[in-house]
Formats: sequence, C-alpha cells, structure tokens
Amino acid sequence: MLALTPQNQPAPSWYIASSNMRLSCPPLAGAVEADVCVIGGGYTGVNTAIELAERGLSVVLLEASQIGWGASGRNGGQLIRGVGHGLEQFTNVLGEQGVRELKLMGLEAVQLVKRRVEKHDIACDLTWGYADLANKPRHLDAFRADMEELRGLGYAADMRILDATEVHQVVSSDLYAGAMTDMGSGHLHPLNLLLGEAAAAQQLGVQLFEQSQVTHIEYGPKIKVHTANGTVTAGQLVLACNAYLRDLQPQLSGKVLPAGSYVIATEPLGEERARSLLPQNMAVCDQRVALDYYRFSADHRLLFGGACHYSGRDPADIAAYMRPKMLRVFPQLNNVKIDFQWGGMIGIGANRLPQIGKLPEQPNVFYAQAYAGHGINATHLAAKLLAEAISGQASNGFELFDRVPHMTFPGGKHLRAPLLAMGMMWAQVKEAF
Repeated sequence: MLALTPQNQPAPSWYIASSNMRLSCPPLAGAVEADVCVIGGGYTGVNTAIELAERGLSVVLLEASQIGWGASGRNGGQLIRGVGHGLEQFTNVLGEQGVRELKLMGLEAVQLVKRRVEKHDIACDLTWGYADLANKPRHLDAFRADMEELRGLGYAADMRILDATEVHQVVSSDLYAGAMTDMGSGHLHPLNLLLGEAAAAQQLGVQLFEQSQVTHIEYGPKIKVHTANGTVTAGQLVLACNAYLRDLQPQLSGKVLPAGSYVIATEPLGEERARSLLPQNMAVCDQRVALDYYRFSADHRLLFGGACHYSGRDPADIAAYMRPKMLRVFPQLNNVKIDFQWGGMIGIGANRLPQIGKLPEQPNVFYAQAYAGHGINATHLAAKLLAEAISGQASNGFELFDRVPHMTFPGGKHLRAPLLAMGMMWAQVKEAF
C-alpha cells in the first residue's frame, strides 16, 4: 500500500472545500470479524460494501487515509456512458454476444449511479448533459458510427452531432471541428457522491474504518487482514485500491499503471459568464491522447482537467502547468484567478478494460481496478458484479470480465512507467497527423 507522507498528500481540492458532510470513521483497533473485508474507501469499495450489505452480508471496510482520498474524491466529476475502449478487441475471448453485453453494461452503469443518488437522496449536483468534442473533422465520422451503434443497443437518450458551425452551441471556443452531445451522460460533485454513499453504507451496518492502512494479508479459507492496530478476519476479501494498491498484491498491481491527472478550479465566474462559455452546462472531453476535460461547478467555477503523467511526480505548480491548457481553449479567461489546484492517480490497464475478477489461486479474493480515468460509472458496475459473485448470485457480467486476460506491464515497477510514457509520446506524435 502507499505510505502516506506529507510529500504525497494531495493538495486541497475544491471538492474538499465544498463537501457537504463529514463522516465519523475511527481507525481499526483490536480484532473484528465479518463475512467480507473490503480494502479501499473509494467508489469501488464503498459501493461493493453497500451491495453486499443489501444482500445481508456483514462487511468491514478499511481505508488507509480518509474516505475519498484517492481518485474517487479528486476526479473530474464526469459521468459518461460506457466501459472500456475498443471493446471489439475482446471478440476472440468473449464472442460477439459477450462484447455486446459489455456494451450494454456500460449503459446500465450510468443508471446504477442515478438510482443510488435517488434512493439515498444524495446531494451531489447531478446534472445531465455531456459532449465529446472533435479535435479533427475525422472525429465526426467516429461520432456518427458511435451514435449508430448506441441506437442499435437501444440507447434512448437524446444525442446529436454538431458540425463546426454548430459546436458553439456547446462550447464557446474555436478549437473544435464539431461535437456529439449526449443527454444520458452528465456530471456531478464526486466527493459528495462518495460521502453520501459512505453514509448510506453505515446506515446499512457496514463498519467503516479510516486511517487503517493494511500492512499484511494472511490468505486461506479464512482471510486475516492486518493493520497497525487491529485485524479483520473474513471469509472473503475485496481489493479495491486501484492505482494505490502498490505492493499489497504485486500480482494485481503489475497490471495497473498509476498515471497522474490534474485539475484546476477558477474563481466563481457567475452564471452569465459560465453560460457564455458552456451554454448548455455540459461536461465536455476532447479526443486527444493527453485529453482536456472540463465543466462548471454548481457555484460557476470552471473545473479544467487533463494531462496524463506516468512519472509519479506531480508538477511543482499544477496551476502554472494547467492554466496554458485552459487558455488555449478559453483565451478570454486570461485574467481569471485560479482558486484551487490538485491532482491524483488514476489506474490504467494495457487494454483499457476495467479489471474485475478473482485471484485464480485465491478463490475468495476478489478485485476491481484499472478504470482508465472513466471510473464513476464503471466502479458502480464493478461493485454490483462483485457483490453478485461474492453472494453466490448468477453473474454473467462478472464471468465476462473475469475471462479477459490482462497483461502485466513490462519493466517491473521501476521501468514500466517510463516505457509507457514513451508509448504515450509516440501516440501523441501519430495523432498530430
């Protein structure tokens, strides 16, 4: 697990400053028992705990820092349909029907988030409306193919293709060749979503422990999880650490590469100015490898994110690094103040499909990770599939994900990031043409 030190604590985010609740979660002390132990207090862990508790299982969740300390509490807040990238690559493993089921689950995943928000009345600024932005005219052809496929899957949300003369309906920038809008995707306050879900888990009887970093796991028919001041004995274990798994389970951590992504938040711009930049208050994302993603908060701050660093080192000044990217899109914000800057690690797998399964040699150890930066919906889907498998329910979705092989990144933990960074540079060179 990641050792928490002053050097790797995240900078305070706007999400922390605008969080709407505080949880009371003590550190683990002494010995406790449960049906399932979950390690990781992000979307995957908390929602798996909810799903299991709703099925009548007792659950203990251990978080090394605070609930939402990782990507779940620091991400761009974009709730976008789909799971994975280029799902046809898995046809030889899953067959055409299996690939179709993955695509359908990617649509269901957004609805899982929507239902959770509604069921527990979570105040997280959920707003519908999203747009993929075309950096080049050829991207519009891909959008048209995507729309046709989505319609074939029965996706009923309103979608539209906008050309270069219409794209200002979505974003007041001259950078883009067009867009595809989707009213079935949207954006939200990610930390408030998670805090609301954690409160719901507590109400269901889940025991949540913060400041409880796992130091050692004893595997066997009964699993014993150790922290500095306590132990959890459970029949089954869920590893939900994603990019922060590190050496706790090397077999899994070698298949997910931590990559840094960064966000800045401007001063409040006011509703009128915000609407002048994003007229329909949509979340948006461009098509580059090192993509830009941005949206407005409920208090009319532009939240502008992007970059993808594999070095493990954050920029010395995130605002100075990200501000030119923002001004490239919106030069009219040249005199706007940046109030918040922060970053965090996302987990990326080699094939860009979320990794959901169980350890072959440890059939009572389950995991989910590697959401490739689009984890709000995928984590909620993973939680449902994990809970179905753990509770003994038939879960074709879990079996599909578990059948997909995932490559261990070459180079070991010291060289795999530089190697992937070189690959990223090559991809950026290719996309320039």
